Amino acid sequence: MDIIDLKIIDALKENSRSTSSEISRKVNLSIPAVAERIRKLEDGNIIEKYTIKINREKINYKLLAFIFVNIDKTENIENFRKSIVQYNSVLECHHVAGEYDYVLKVLVEDTKSLEYFLSNTLKKIKGVLKSNTIIVLSSLKENINI
Repeated sequence: MDIIDLKIIDALKENSRSTSSEISRKVNLSIPAVAERIRKLEDGNIIEKYTIKINREKINYKLLAFIFVNIDKTENIENFRKSIVQYNSVLECHHVAGEYDYVLKVLVEDTKSLEYFLSNTLKKIKGVLKSNTIIVLSSLKENINI
């Protein structure tokens, strides 16, 4: 990877629908050269997927929360991992060091939906010992990538 690849990645991060033609003008390369570099970045799994950023409030998903989770026994970790990734409301799940075992980034419609997720989903997963929920009041910065 070189500086041109990084510029191509920056252009795609800004708008993943950018055409090779648009990117070629930004990085001063021919269209075929840009297309080939993008293909190599995809083949090398540097670009894993293309996605969109949705205005969550406009689709009535207004409550973002971080939930810290402890698992009671090591033998329950794999079940937790397999279970938690199945829920669409869980945007992210990270195994962390410190007081808790996992931190979840969860998006739901409202407090009632959050209560349902906590009581009827999360706490019913075998091995979940305790959780601590932090509700986001506002987000100052939120990027998908570096």
